[in-house]
Amino acid sequence: MDPHDFDRRELLARACHGFGGLAALPLLGRTTGRGEPHHAPRARAVIFLYMDGGPSQMDTFDPKPRLQRDDGKPFPLKKAPTQFNDDGNLLASPWTFRPGGECGTPVSDLFPGVRAQMDKIAVVRSMTADFSEHTNANYFLHTGHGLQGRPSMGAWVDYGLGCASRDLPAFVVLNGGLIPPGGLDCFHSGFLPATHQASVLRGGDEPVPNVRPREARAGEQKEKLDLLRRLDAAVSERLGRPDAIESAIQNHELAARMQLAVPELTSLSGESAATRRLYGLDDEYEPTRSYGRQCLLARRLVERGVRFIELTCPSVGTDRWDQHSDLKVHHERNARAVDRPIAALLVDLASRGLLDETLVVWAGEFGRTPFAQGRDGRDHDPFGFSIWLAGGGIRGGEVFGATDEFGYRAVSGEVDVHDLHATMLHLLGIDHKKLTFRFGGRDVRLTDVYGELIRPILAT
Repeated sequence: MDPHDFDRRELLARACHGFGGLAALPLLGRTTGRGEPHHAPRARAVIFLYMDGGPSQMDTFDPKPRLQRDDGKPFPLKKAPTQFNDDGNLLASPWTFRPGGECGTPVSDLFPGVRAQMDKIAVVRSMTADFSEHTNANYFLHTGHGLQGRPSMGAWVDYGLGCASRDLPAFVVLNGGLIPPGGLDCFHSGFLPATHQASVLRGGDEPVPNVRPREARAGEQKEKLDLLRRLDAAVSERLGRPDAIESAIQNHELAARMQLAVPELTSLSGESAATRRLYGLDDEYEPTRSYGRQCLLARRLVERGVRFIELTCPSVGTDRWDQHSDLKVHHERNARAVDRPIAALLVDLASRGLLDETLVVWAGEFGRTPFAQGRDGRDHDPFGFSIWLAGGGIRGGEVFGATDEFGYRAVSGEVDVHDLHATMLHLLGIDHKKLTFRFGGRDVRLTDVYGELIRPILAT
């Protein structure tokens, strides 16, 4: 470059972008896995088992004897407005609860497989949410904010720690067939650099569309990529390395490496017949086979250094876990799809020594009411519901918090999504108050200005 080709104004305009690039170096370093934890981590990866639609707490992990006794009677406590305000009398759980594991934590017959693993699991019965509508509640669960446009928790983990794999993204969503209300923005990078958003892998023979070379002539793809690099470099020279272009460059380079990594990842030919049976890949129920494949892929992703893996629900021919009617039939279909694979995932991770360093989280966006909607359904209930955690840094066999005797509201140990996020980050070695990004004139974090650790479920 000859400095005589530019006048002073143009030279300064071009040079100024370089100073911005200096400030971006630490951020770019984070995207390549050089982020340092704030303290010694208990987990190096998260598997988030997202139960889309809101499973019913009093039908899964929070037994309520009084609800059984008072079935059909009017609800005696004050009600908040519900999604549809079509409220009936108390509705007893159709399922029996039985103790699980040596700890004896009761779990309903919906989850016999998970029930056998309760010594590995800490149940939180006092979870609350700020929203009772699916889309806003999904944004809140995924991003800590009830409106569209904020970074997902997986994006924050990628931003904070980077990826331990060179050939796979740090944040992966396994699409079982049901993208939740709120759409792909639940997995977005928001105001973080675009490289931190999730890569969505779908089911079937081609998990990543067009990841295999389509060119007929050898070397043609390389020529195309070289041309893209030259074009991107020219634009970057003019505009000063904007995030959209830098992210596109990095995504192209990652996609090229994924051409080799993804086929090997998704090929289960190397898994033993016993492992395939464990996960239910031979199950007669297709949704079980589908979710079993997701759970097995999640284990394989953890083995390859992926930081955050989210699993979405398979389609069972009904509206997710969102049972406003036909509670028994449709909750049973959903539970049948996921119970065997989830139990297998916990067993398999533990047998390979991976559970101690992998945090597994099971949660929906809210729970359901103890009183009926119509005759045999339940409406949305954000005031007290159950989630569970297992693995890296979690004290198994524990139950924390409580709802009232009907399972309607949290009355002891109330926690919210910010507390869950703070706890997840803590177990990954991140202080949620220190992981920030400058946006809108302030240092923003996943937990906003909230969040306390759920200490009673943490292992010493």
